[in-house]
Amino acid sequence: MRILVLGGTSFVGRAIVEDALRTGAEVTLFGRGRTGTELFPELTRLIGDRDTGDYTALRGGSWDAIVDVSGYLPRHVGQAMDAVGDRVGRYLFISSHAVYQRTGLAPGSTEDTPRRPPVRDTEELNDDTYGPLKVACEDDVLARYGTRATIVRPGKVAGPYDPSDTFTYWARRAARGGRVALPADPEQPVQIIDSRDLARLVVQLLVDDRPGVFHAVGPAEPITFGGLIETCARVAGTRVEIVPVSPETLPPLFPLVRPNWPTQQRSSARARAAGMPSTPLEVTAADVLAWDRERGEPPLRRGFSPEEERALLARRDGGALAD
Repeated sequence: MRILVLGGTSFVGRAIVEDALRTGAEVTLFGRGRTGTELFPELTRLIGDRDTGDYTALRGGSWDAIVDVSGYLPRHVGQAMDAVGDRVGRYLFISSHAVYQRTGLAPGSTEDTPRRPPVRDTEELNDDTYGPLKVACEDDVLARYGTRATIVRPGKVAGPYDPSDTFTYWARRAARGGRVALPADPEQPVQIIDSRDLARLVVQLLVDDRPGVFHAVGPAEPITFGGLIETCARVAGTRVEIVPVSPETLPPLFPLVRPNWPTQQRSSARARAAGMPSTPLEVTAADVLAWDRERGEPPLRRGFSPEEERALLARRDGGALAD
């Protein structure tokens, strides 16, 4: 199978390329050539730039499937599709759970949950526009390729090489042990998907030439926020005391904190039936910790700094004594 990956050298794309190569696929990469330049030296790299609309390199060749990891705007997706035309068998688009309406959800929601209205009149990506822009991208892929289109909507992805610091923050924090400040209810459900499970689903969908829309969520068994932190601590050989705190202000999308619990209880049944595996959370945590230590544990951009956490815990302790 000949697979073209649009954006295949950073985290999710990297995992997809590795899985595709494991199956013996012939993989071609398309990107700006700025990240992961040391990766996959044996593969053909086509250089272009989605931001400037330079998809010239895609105007030759043909592929059995395309995996679009880098499409965030309808313009990105439209220009890529215009460049490849009908010289592709299946177009698999990596979307997001941000496409869904945020109200009226119930636990176990499926891929048929109503989506947010599409947006096409802006290219500014923020919390209000990201999901609606992805809706527009999905619509365009489906309109162009019909039954040759596949949509995968991942939840929060975790694993080595994750640039978002989301799961890494909690894995690293639990590994330090002690009192852990949690700005959420410890019973909040949490859904993460190991990047390698997401990659296996994507490649299996291509191998099976399967159309449709699929949730990529995990782990296999429901887990709470407190359970996730305790699992990470157990893997690291530490002990933690989880302390709920209420900061005066909390940055948007603080790592894994989601007040709307049903968004963390979506059904993975369709993806499991299509072959998506489930890496145990312990394995994901161990691999993330090993990768984080190997890279020298650089400062994280998300989560509490040690100083912020100490101040929150001290304030909470002072309030408890006053009560």
